[in-house]
Amino acid sequence: MVYIKVVTDGSPYGEPRLSCMSVGFLLKKKGDSVVWRGPKKNAMIRQFLSDVRWGDLDYLVIDTPPGTSDEHLSLLEHLAPVHSRLSAVIVTTPQAVALIDAMKCLSFTRTVSLPVLGLIENMSGYVCPCCGEISNVFSTGGGEEMARREGLPFLGSMPVDTELVTLLDAAEVEPTSNESSDKSFELLQRYQKTSSANLFTAITQKLIQTLPGVEQSSSEANTR
Repeated sequence: MVYIKVVTDGSPYGEPRLSCMSVGFLLKKKGDSVVWRGPKKNAMIRQFLSDVRWGDLDYLVIDTPPGTSDEHLSLLEHLAPVHSRLSAVIVTTPQAVALIDAMKCLSFTRTVSLPVLGLIENMSGYVCPCCGEISNVFSTGGGEEMARREGLPFLGSMPVDTELVTLLDAAEVEPTSNESSDKSFELLQRYQKTSSANLFTAITQKLIQTLPGVEQSSSEANTR
């Protein structure tokens, strides 16, 4: 079986650049649970890596479950031929309990010799939609301190953005409908006007600069 990726941008706003695939796209109903044991999850990971028509990619980003589990080991096994090109980004919230899980993830990457490009602190404060004041609901700075202590690049912080949450919660997209496809592109444009979009862009730029070979390629391009 061959799976077709879902394109989230592109026409009528330019060439498609961002595609994704998820188990959620394969469920009969959005509310269905995925009750799978290890072997079936392992098979699905293999299919997503080898049977999806990804085409030519600049980057393949894989969002894994929190902590360390079978999924992480399966990914490394299936991607063993390109292990030298793999890397990880650790995402954590600033509270102490979350940082313990983040440390376990970091320990895992070191055990399997997986380079870590940096750390992102998510849910770092809450931005009031009325006055713009930031309240540290889950404390703040824990991720940045962990990055400093462990010698990791700190890529940035993401606060809770009610504007973005409201935008996503209000989205009702059925990918088989042309009208809904237009709505999804409109959603992308509206997202680009949120404060979160600027923060994501800054984090992405930092992340790309930490990728192996990027700095060298940039230097070579400047000398030509």
